[in-house]
Amino acid sequence: MAKQTVAEQFVDILVRAGVRRLYGVVGDSLNPVVDAIRRNSAIDWIQVRHEEVAAFAAGAEAQLTGSLAACAGSCGPGNLHLINGLYDAHRSMAPVLALASHIPSSEIGTNYFQETHPDRLFAECSHYSELISSTKQMPRVLQTAIQHAIGQSGVAVVSLPGDIAAEQAPERTIEHALVTARPSVRPGDTEIDKLARMINEAGKVTLFCGSGTAGAHAEVMEFAERVKSPVGHALRGKEWIQYDNPYDVGMSGLLGYGAAYEATHECDLLILLGTDFPYEAFLPDDVKIVQVDVRPEHLGRRSKLDLAVWGDVRETLRGLMPKVQPKTDRKFLDRMLKKHADALEGVVKAYTRKVEKHVPIHPEYVASVLDEEAADDAVFTVDTGMCNVWAARYLTPNGRRRVIGSFSHGSMANALPQAIGAQFIDRGRQVVSMSGDGGFSMLMGDFLTLVQYDLPVKVVLFNNSSLSMVELEMLVSGLPSYGTSNKNPDFAAIARAAGAHGIRVEKPKQLRGALREAFKHKGPALVDVVTDPNALSIPPKISAEMVSGFALSAGKIVLDGGVGRMLQMARSNLRNVPRI
Repeated sequence: MAKQTVAEQFVDILVRAGVRRLYGVVGDSLNPVVDAIRRNSAIDWIQVRHEEVAAFAAGAEAQLTGSLAACAGSCGPGNLHLINGLYDAHRSMAPVLALASHIPSSEIGTNYFQETHPDRLFAECSHYSELISSTKQMPRVLQTAIQHAIGQSGVAVVSLPGDIAAEQAPERTIEHALVTARPSVRPGDTEIDKLARMINEAGKVTLFCGSGTAGAHAEVMEFAERVKSPVGHALRGKEWIQYDNPYDVGMSGLLGYGAAYEATHECDLLILLGTDFPYEAFLPDDVKIVQVDVRPEHLGRRSKLDLAVWGDVRETLRGLMPKVQPKTDRKFLDRMLKKHADALEGVVKAYTRKVEKHVPIHPEYVASVLDEEAADDAVFTVDTGMCNVWAARYLTPNGRRRVIGSFSHGSMANALPQAIGAQFIDRGRQVVSMSGDGGFSMLMGDFLTLVQYDLPVKVVLFNNSSLSMVELEMLVSGLPSYGTSNKNPDFAAIARAAGAHGIRVEKPKQLRGALREAFKHKGPALVDVVTDPNALSIPPKISAEMVSGFALSAGKIVLDGGVGRMLQMARSNLRNVPRI
């Protein structure tokens, strides 16, 4: 067998781990690896315009597939640009391997040109970050990094000097079988028995669900029926738990709606299922709380728990079901369902009054029409800010759609880069980037990546010429808005100049046709929708103390801007409520 370079060995191991793309920007220290990829038909080099985009794209791919994805940056400034996207991937629990190429090994520690210390820089946003300083460390360091990324669901970083990458690898070393999937985790019988007793003794039970309920929809629904429980969700739990859910009472948190807040506060026992919901101000402090999570470090860090259960949601519920006595009293569930429907009735008018004539266009209306026109299996990537609000309230989950955003890290400019990673997985699946003008313009250069690879991503741009979420934060804190306005160009014209399909929409009656035209177009397209910057309704009584970051100390909801088709869902669920 012909000898390999370290770079070739590195690439071969990535391929064995299931990696099919390496996102990045070329650079001299990366050249041996990029050339090894050029000569390996099992993996592609994806050239982006900014390394931050590479990390976001890899993170999105990992979230959608559940498999390892990879990105790379050249020495110094190149790999430093990865850090924001890697933070997002790590906090989203996406298995990502990052290659941080390095300066010549003999120059490390001499303040050499472009010198940084990537093994230190990435320590906080990774489970594993190590420097390869000898050819003999391959392949064990890379294999260890892969096992950390997959086994712990997060980022692992390998720093590799360019000169070592170009050297001959030692004679074939032992290559261990790679971890490629995480196991199921079942709680112990003691915890299952304790939880069953607490449920059997409780009169009113509420389930609050996060992204950890992925793959457990059937079990959650069966369990909710068994204990007659309302089911609320956090933002990251929406896509997994809201569809086909006759127990749905909406979402809690700053972007929340419906009766989720009331259901979590008026119960006897609150069960947190697979959620690391960060806003403790929305959680009760006078009811019993149980948390079920596969990550033990999540247990109890947001609220005081009466019982912590370490395990998968699906496996926990399967073990719990036979030990829980069926409840027959639906009064609490029915009251919450009625309250949920009533709450939605009160806000739905925000996007139904004179929308066909309102200029600038209501962003709520844009989101509502987008929800109706997008494919049933579309992947939505959502910018941080007001696009989060519109996605939370207007995108209708169905078990086939996916919604990806920077929901834990909260970075701007994530939607377009994540759409790139999502579209590379399947060019035939509709991918929609819900972008704000602030986020889009921040990493707008990688719109050219869509054109270069003819990726059929559809960018729907909510263009209100402002950073309106920041504006809201300022207003709630008693500050005048300042530094939040953008002087924007015609983004559709820029898209056309770049070689993509671009449409500008300034009137509501143009919107549906523009979206249909964009979705029909076979290549990349951008729909630049001029929306109303004054789209939020703020309650008349609110103090500066009520908001700290995104946490409401007084609870309840700040934003009140409509809920799309969720009202129809709530009305449908009310059919199960007996008339009084």
